[in-house]
Amino acid sequence: MNGVAGSVESVFREERGRLLAALVHRFGDLDLAEEVASEAVAAALERWPVDGVPARPGAWLLTTARRKAVDRLRRDRAYAARLAVLQAEADRDGPAAPPAEDGDVPDERLRLFFTCCHPALPLDAQVALTLRCLGGLSTPEVARAFLVPPATMAQRIVRAKRKIKAARIPFRVPEADELPARLPGVLRVLYAIFTEGYAASAGPELVRGDLADEAIRLARILRRLLPLEREVTGLLALLLLVDARRDARTGPDGQLVLLADQDRSRWDRGSIEEGRALVVAALRGGPPGPYALQAAIAAVHDEAADVATTDWPQVVALYDVLTDVAPSPVVALNRAVAVAMRDGPAAGLALLDGLAGEERLRGYHLLPAVRADLLRRLGRCGEAAAAYEEALAAVGNDAEREYLARRLEEVRAAVRSCGGPPAPAASPSPGAG
Repeated sequence: MNGVAGSVESVFREERGRLLAALVHRFGDLDLAEEVASEAVAAALERWPVDGVPARPGAWLLTTARRKAVDRLRRDRAYAARLAVLQAEADRDGPAAPPAEDGDVPDERLRLFFTCCHPALPLDAQVALTLRCLGGLSTPEVARAFLVPPATMAQRIVRAKRKIKAARIPFRVPEADELPARLPGVLRVLYAIFTEGYAASAGPELVRGDLADEAIRLARILRRLLPLEREVTGLLALLLLVDARRDARTGPDGQLVLLADQDRSRWDRGSIEEGRALVVAALRGGPPGPYALQAAIAAVHDEAADVATTDWPQVVALYDVLTDVAPSPVVALNRAVAVAMRDGPAAGLALLDGLAGEERLRGYHLLPAVRADLLRRLGRCGEAAAAYEEALAAVGNDAEREYLARRLEEVRAAVRSCGGPPAPAASPSPGAG
């Protein structure tokens, strides 16, 4: 039974976004889609141990969920008219076919991304709702993307759903002239999905390759859809340049390997070359956007032979521009790391101390983790140990926890000596690790 339950969980996690997208497209009701998707999973847990896992488990879940949705609509008089319309459409169109890879928005999930990113919702609500319902992320994972507590994020998602119902926002594909206004939300969704895939916020694995791959796939489709949008190009460049390092980020036993220690021969040169060309295109034709700037930073890292020969002055300069274009506490944290590499750990530590009161960084494990590393490099091992303990209390990923625990033991041992050996600072952003 445990094996079947694991199969259902794996299939549902992989197919959740597509399943909900298809159900919302068919029935126009997000809550209904979520409820019947959960019922389909419950049915799978009941039937698969008896009948075996089907050859196409995702299709099985979709068919089962559709039937349950129709049954529910039949029982609810309020939906009677809607069901009649759906039946008429089904009779006219014949059996449902998978969406074609052409048309205005060629992917069913990407269609619903644009649908959920409705301008009537605040941008944060657009992104949070889409990540939770379609991106395959749990509420705690979405909360981590926004640096807020899970309970706060759960309330935001509920409010967004209520507003959709109250305002009668239709679940439909936007017209072509509506797409640019919804683009910022879609870009944030894809980047957040990639970030969770590249650096999982919790669990035993550092990397969730399925999420990273899906974000890149959708970013490619989005660029084909909107080839003149420079920030779409910048996002795809950023994802490729960061993902190029994926295989080198973990050791043989799954342990975290920082940028300074990675075997760069394992980096994907094809992705790097494609990403560099896209960066050039994204930076042309006007002031750069935040994704293009982050991609340029990632390109500087990927072009260097090692950490020591990285052009840190250029990285800091790019972060200076990014701070003007899209200031945030996380950008400031990343900039502090780059300054530490350019000017020394004391300079970086002074900047980090200025971030201590940032509400959005409270509970964000990378702030004390980076601070601990800079203190260690300065030989202030007692303070470093306290900072590592703070980071360990907040970290959710097992690979990161193991790394921090190892560093903590090193500095505790060094407290009785003259300090630990210097090492490059750990970087908090996907673009530098």
